[in-house]
Amino acid sequence: MLRLNGKHCIVALLVALDLLVVGAGIVYRDQLFALSDRAASDGMAGIASWYGDHWQGRKTASGTRFDVKKLTAAHRTLPLNTQVRVTNLENGKSVIVLVNDRGPYIDGRVIDLSTAAARRLGMVRKGLVPVSIEIIGAPGARTRSDLISNAHAT
Repeated sequence: MLRLNGKHCIVALLVALDLLVVGAGIVYRDQLFALSDRAASDGMAGIASWYGDHWQGRKTASGTRFDVKKLTAAHRTLPLNTQVRVTNLENGKSVIVLVNDRGPYIDGRVIDLSTAAARRLGMVRKGLVPVSIEIIGAPGARTRSDLISNAHAT
């Protein structure tokens, strides 16, 4: 059985109560970050990372060449060429990016961003930040629910 000391019990209780109040959120580095209703319904939030110069010019999963100066991202399951709004939950900054690659391939991360996108979110120095991801649109998508169910299918 898991034993928690008094401090951990209080933190766990506060997190649970906060989730009841805000509806949905993620905890990162002992902080609770609330999600917008749309991000919560999309079910996509977690830790973002970024990738840069090492990948410059290499082919992405979509066949285009990676460019650190473009607003692009890698996601494991969203259809290629999907546009998403990524919001840094620590500072509220957001950016719209095009998913043109696959990844990230490290457990616990939900999206890899280009250097340009990471700069817009103010996360280059930190490297990792909690984010919410909202689907904006994709080529040939009929409905948002189609996009969301496809994203979670794999």
